[in-house]
Amino acid sequence: MLRIVFAVLLGAISLTACAQQSAAPAAAGPGDAAVEKRVRDALKQLDPDFNPEYIGAAPFPGFREVVVSGQVLYVTDDGRYLMQSQPYDIERRAMATSEGLLTHRRGLLATLPHSDRIVFAPPNARYTVSVFTDVECGYCRKLHQDIAELNRQGIAVEYLAFPRMGLGSKDYTDMISVWCASDRKAALTAAKSGRPVAPGNCTNPVAMQYRVGQQLGVNGTPAIFAADGSQLGGYLPPAQLKAALDRLPGAAAGR
Repeated sequence: MLRIVFAVLLGAISLTACAQQSAAPAAAGPGDAAVEKRVRDALKQLDPDFNPEYIGAAPFPGFREVVVSGQVLYVTDDGRYLMQSQPYDIERRAMATSEGLLTHRRGLLATLPHSDRIVFAPPNARYTVSVFTDVECGYCRKLHQDIAELNRQGIAVEYLAFPRMGLGSKDYTDMISVWCASDRKAALTAAKSGRPVAPGNCTNPVAMQYRVGQQLGVNGTPAIFAADGSQLGGYLPPAQLKAALDRLPGAAAGR
């Protein structure tokens, strides 16, 4: 029963809670371990098998930031209240995200080798974004139509496979064919233009990239991540994506 309650909570319920006002979250201290244990114990009341992938200080005081099955949750330090919706930072005009969570995401993205990505990059790119994509979604195709303009603005796009219909779907087998093509960039462009995908098979990273996407909380495509781990949302026109990257401190590509 507790497992069912927790599943419903993750899928449908958004609880709200109030915290003390402050300009920045408190620095980590010796009491953090006790707070984390309190939060873990509270969550185990919802599901004894609860096993978060990450718990750390939230970007605002009074809360822990928790990642479970790729979803970001916020729990009060006393373990009483939980909210599912990620708050928005009005000052930064971006989703409120802690450095700890960004580090967690960067670690997951780093498990996906550069050689397994389909890359469209200009010389001397200023920014690099990792984009989870599939071959048939409308906004994925719209983003791909913007590739030349994104490159012109100094943005490199590194595609990762995320077949929205799941492993074993036609979308999945089509993406395997793209990743196994002798010219993956041409095959991806053709597929995103609606042309049939020539069947192919090989040792490929599609399932691995899909699973890492799930760990990152991807539930739709395209899903755009900046180099620092910030999730910038779904489709953004080139000017808006460039503006979002410009607002990220230290986001210039360092690869």
